[in-house]
Amino acid sequence: MHSHILVNADDGPETVEETFRLFEQAIMEGITAIISTSHALHPKHNVHVHVVHEQLAQLQQEIDRRNMPLTLYPGHEVRLAGNILELYKKDQLLTLAHSNYLLLELPSGFIPTYTRTIIYNLLTAGITPIIAHPERNKAIAENPSRLENLIREGALAQITAGSLAGLFGKSIQQLSLKLVRSNLVHTYGSDVHNLKTRPFLFEKGLRFLEKQKELNAVDDFLENNMRIINNQPFIVYEPENNFTKRRWKLI
Repeated sequence: MHSHILVNADDGPETVEETFRLFEQAIMEGITAIISTSHALHPKHNVHVHVVHEQLAQLQQEIDRRNMPLTLYPGHEVRLAGNILELYKKDQLLTLAHSNYLLLELPSGFIPTYTRTIIYNLLTAGITPIIAHPERNKAIAENPSRLENLIREGALAQITAGSLAGLFGKSIQQLSLKLVRSNLVHTYGSDVHNLKTRPFLFEKGLRFLEKQKELNAVDDFLENNMRIINNQPFIVYEPENNFTKRRWKLI
């Protein structure tokens, strides 16, 4: 549900051949659907909606021609900004797979004071923000309760496969596990960019959770990924409270 696969659009693959090598790797890891989430409103990248739709149509056509068991869906990884809702209403931003879920990226070093206002405005408009890779946000790493506060405001969160697999180091891996065990993440994405430095690691991240005996988390993350595509309510847990877990459905 989080990938950078468009050709020479942002910081993802630079050639069609590289993109299709990513697709081949995805299929080897058991992935059957990919939501493309090129950067939007990022300081370095802002991939326009028409570019997303045009490239995905071309890539899907070639996928089908090659009889590859893979379906692509449109989306954006939207950098936090004050005019997100305005741009969404103007059809300049994409939700995930045409759903009511929007992948929201925070700045890497802090959580802006207006973040809660943006979350509230999106929720009021019927859009649920999913915070991308919170484990790589410095402020959340220093104090995970900052993420909990955003979750209690109504946001959801996505953990990255590479973080759980150890790609970004031991400390981020352990923080990722802590967030999972504290019920502060709800879905799972690769955030793939290329095969060398930012690969899928989709299966490796899941195997790490299994070794840590977080089998329920594996099941729920994969289920919620499908619920995004089907635009259905998530299965979520309340943030950890005295180590008890109570399941409730998001509506």
